[in-house]
Amino acid sequence: MEPAIVLSISMAAVVVVITVLSIYTSFGPPSKQLNDPFDDHED
Repeated sequence: MEPAIVLSISMAAVVVVITVLSIYTSFGPPSKQLNDPFDDHED
């Protein structure tokens, strides 16, 4: 295969993995452990 195609597919796969991981962290079960800094500083 052409090296440029392999590099493009690899970069696309990395972007997809990072996106899926961040969505899982934000909205999945690990989101229960996240703190909201605005709730900590209410008047």
